[in-house]
Amino acid sequence: MEYSFARFCNRAKPFLAVIFLQFGYAGMSIISKFALNRGMSPHVLAAYRHAVATITIAPFALLLDRKVRPKMTFSIFAKILLLGLLEPTIDQNLFYTGMKYTTAAFTSAMCNILPAFAFLMAWIFKLEKVNIRKIHSLAKIFGTIVTVGGAMLMTLVKGPMLDLPWTRAYYNQDSTANSSIVQSPIKGALMITIGCFCWAGFMILQAITLKSYPTELSLTALICLMGTIEGTIVALVIERGNAAVWSIHFDYSLLAAVYSGVICSGMAYYIQGVIMKERGPVFVSAFNPLSMVIVAIMGSFLLAEIMFLGRVIGAIVIVIGLYLVLWGKSKDQKIQNPISNSSSNNNKASNDQQMAARMSNRIGAASHEESGADEVV
Repeated sequence: MEYSFARFCNRAKPFLAVIFLQFGYAGMSIISKFALNRGMSPHVLAAYRHAVATITIAPFALLLDRKVRPKMTFSIFAKILLLGLLEPTIDQNLFYTGMKYTTAAFTSAMCNILPAFAFLMAWIFKLEKVNIRKIHSLAKIFGTIVTVGGAMLMTLVKGPMLDLPWTRAYYNQDSTANSSIVQSPIKGALMITIGCFCWAGFMILQAITLKSYPTELSLTALICLMGTIEGTIVALVIERGNAAVWSIHFDYSLLAAVYSGVICSGMAYYIQGVIMKERGPVFVSAFNPLSMVIVAIMGSFLLAEIMFLGRVIGAIVIVIGLYLVLWGKSKDQKIQNPISNSSSNNNKASNDQQMAARMSNRIGAASHEESGADEVV
């Protein structure tokens, strides 16, 4: 009984970890949008975010990885530079700028194209096994399409309003809330799309780098450090002549930098690195649409935001697509495990054969010596 419970806990860890990440990303969207609406620069926020992440994760990396940290090579250093450029710098700058041009809900919805990008890149770089003749591979492909379709359904189709008891008081304020002018949704959507492409590339490159540099904490600290340096350079260039944007106070700007730095950079890079070593980048990115569902639910209960039928249906479609992807991934695990078990059994059998051969040789040599001694006598 204890063994089965421990086995269940081990299987549940990756799922609970990525769900935790999605709750973290959902909170970041709300807090960051609030800070950006108060005038915080998106480029400064990206730089501060990874500075906080570096300060948070570096001591743990120095302490816990001091005996297992592999030797740094030029190839690994170049990959870390590129990792710091892809997600911490390019993606985060485009993400926050796109959020400033649109809304938190729209940004969260647009990020659901990430699983499609990650799946295609993993397929291209042979990090994801796909055989269109197998049902589980078709389930992963179809599930990714369904997940993205559900995200687009939530974004584009509102449908009738749901008359929920906790949102009735907010209904009279809805026209005022919707009167806020969105500066440029097309420009914002384009920035978020490019950012998601860089985010997917970051996940693929992180999975590749972990094979030659398999210390998740140290890699996370180095990525955040490179992201801080590169992001600061970008912010200095874009915000040149405007030193006031770097000032930060005990308000939502500080909360956004600390929260996103600790939860969504330091912890997120480390957790997804650990999970990707076992499950691959597609498994991590497949849960990304849950962030939008969490934002919708939290917004309904905590902020009394209006819920629409189209968004609820879209959330259901996302869950169905996510289930198909996870079902396909579980079949991959079942296929890989027998192979690894059989190879270990073969290795064990070969070792036993070698040991038996050594024993027979020793016995033969001993009998030979005894026969020689008898002849001398």
